[in-house]
Amino acid sequence: MTLQVELVSPERILFSGPATLVLCRTTEGEIEFLTGHAPFIGALVEYPVRMQLEDGSTELAAVHGGIVEVNNDRLVLLCDVAELSSMIDRARAERAKAEAERRLAQGDDDDAEAALRRANVRLTVTA
Repeated sequence: MTLQVELVSPERILFSGPATLVLCRTTEGEIEFLTGHAPFIGALVEYPVRMQLEDGSTELAAVHGGIVEVNNDRLVLLCDVAELSSMIDRARAERAKAEAERRLAQGDDDDAEAALRRANVRLTVTA
């Protein structure tokens, strides 16, 4: 038995298919979804999402906020920004991390912490 999973960003559907398990983090903490999960709605935070696919492989995605909804073995991740691991340019993410760390060290940028979190999530899913 599987969950029907959809990972959607404003630009496109990034993933649509069956999965046996989905792991993500909401504002309430990390949560794992399996078939038969009770209905649930939660706010996603910047964190890697792990989807265990029906064939045993794993799909990773960097998720940067949004909503997760589960109902009747259908799981939808509506994300502000999301990227599958295969879409991420690791070298670019490393440069973004270095730049965010530089900005944080200077203390002159309120968005540097968010940029650093985004870069770290990207690097985690491409490791």
